Amino acid sequence: MIEEAILSGKEDGFEVKEFPDKGRGVVTCKALKRGEFVLEYYGELIDYEEALRRETIYSMKENTGCYMYYFKSLDKRYCIDATKESGRLGRLINHSKKGNLKTQSIYLKENPHLAFFACRDIEPGEELCYDYGDRSKQALKSHPWLAL
Repeated sequence: MIEEAILSGKEDGFEVKEFPDKGRGVVTCKALKRGEFVLEYYGELIDYEEALRRETIYSMKENTGCYMYYFKSLDKRYCIDATKESGRLGRLINHSKKGNLKTQSIYLKENPHLAFFACRDIEPGEELCYDYGDRSKQALKSHPWLAL
């Protein structure tokens, strides 16, 4: 079921909502059970070095956000670059240190995909969040909301 959901790109039962001081975020319109697959963090799979190069370029563009998710899988460092608008919702899930989602890499067709799973039961209308994990001084200075 998870493989089908990821490969099809279906994202029924979720909607984008504006949140004060956060911007766009994702809300579930259906109840989710703990451990249930929710959405994929969808974007271009790139290697670590390319990710660092792109991040430098994005930081120089005033109106360009940076939607980079770094992760390690099978002892290799990867990044999903979801900066480019795709219409997919996973890239819009906001941060919370007490998030209701966790990520896990799943291999499909020999490539890792980042999947969000519910950490607990989630009620309709709840905002979906996960812990971005970045606690560096530089990140907290640029993005104080990472401390929340």
